[in-house]
Amino acid sequence: MKNKPRFIAPLLVVENMERARTFYSNVLELEVIQDFGENISFEGNFSLHLRSHFQQLIGGLDVKTGGNDGEIYFEFDDLESLDKRLKSMQVEYVHPLREQPWRQRVVRFYDPDHHIIEVGESFPCIFKRLEKDGLPYNEIARVTLMPVDYVESCLKKEK
Repeated sequence: MKNKPRFIAPLLVVENMERARTFYSNVLELEVIQDFGENISFEGNFSLHLRSHFQQLIGGLDVKTGGNDGEIYFEFDDLESLDKRLKSMQVEYVHPLREQPWRQRVVRFYDPDHHIIEVGESFPCIFKRLEKDGLPYNEIARVTLMPVDYVESCLKKEK
């Protein structure tokens, strides 16, 4: 298809815009780039839409949240400082900071409307951490399920 649809941004529906805006601004330190009242966009093309307005736009259909059936994903390489901030703000965790089977460290938590937020370290950060632990490139590739040439190129950029 020559003229196909272009993905623009994920949008989450929220009950209270000010509460949600404050959460994303304070917890993830995102900056609002557009504010239309019932709809706001943050840097990185992520948007929130007020439930009452969104519900009108979809003909009054019910809008449910908190189903644990999806998440929005962010990367941040200083997970310890983020985890400390989450704890100080008494954010509700899905699970604490932990390592995934492919060796990426992540933390998952809920926003005020019970959407799951995942924050994980980037793969170049994982590779650097594993190299510091003494793993050779081929072993880093094996445990992270990434191609060796990708591991090598990321680690060579870091040097």
